[in-house]
Amino acid sequence: MSPLRSLFGRAAEPAPLPYPPASPEGLAARWVRWVAAHGPTKNPVRDTTGEHAGHHQSADVWFLGGTYGGTVTRRCAVPAGRGLFFPAFNMWQFPAHPGEMPVVSRATGHAQLDGVPLPLATVGTPTPFEVRGALGNGVTSTSRPTPVTVWGLWASLPPLAPGAHELTFGGSDGGGFWVEAQYRLVVS
Repeated sequence: MSPLRSLFGRAAEPAPLPYPPASPEGLAARWVRWVAAHGPTKNPVRDTTGEHAGHHQSADVWFLGGTYGGTVTRRCAVPAGRGLFFPAFNMWQFPAHPGEMPVVSRATGHAQLDGVPLPLATVGTPTPFEVRGALGNGVTSTSRPTPVTVWGLWASLPPLAPGAHELTFGGSDGGGFWVEAQYRLVVS
């Protein structure tokens, strides 16, 4: 891949994940890689409108981003037949060593779809996975291979029915830091 491509888009492919890709740990690692695939101008976690939500999505699951703190409202289209995966609250660590995870013991989270509460699962990756992101990405800031671990409160949803949906999720570290995202989704 050319150096210019790594400045503005996805960097070289990272090493295989140490987790099955569809497992909760694999999805959490893939979500981190999804965020890292974006340079600073199209970062889906900094996005204030939802215009970057569709960039670098995988074929089997649609990832949604929260915030780096505070609240945001976004709109985006989601292809029919794709499940959703997103963190209500999460933290990552780099460079990481085996067994090192940024567990936040007082963290809380919530999620609801069309007014119905959703279950959250605590998911962590004690075995580091490699991230090779775009230069200036919102995870490691570098395109160099970096070992990362992640921990959080996550939601996984099966494909949504066609039409409009409202999804809200967020969480807190239990101390004063909080995140909140509201999505107006159109599934077609």
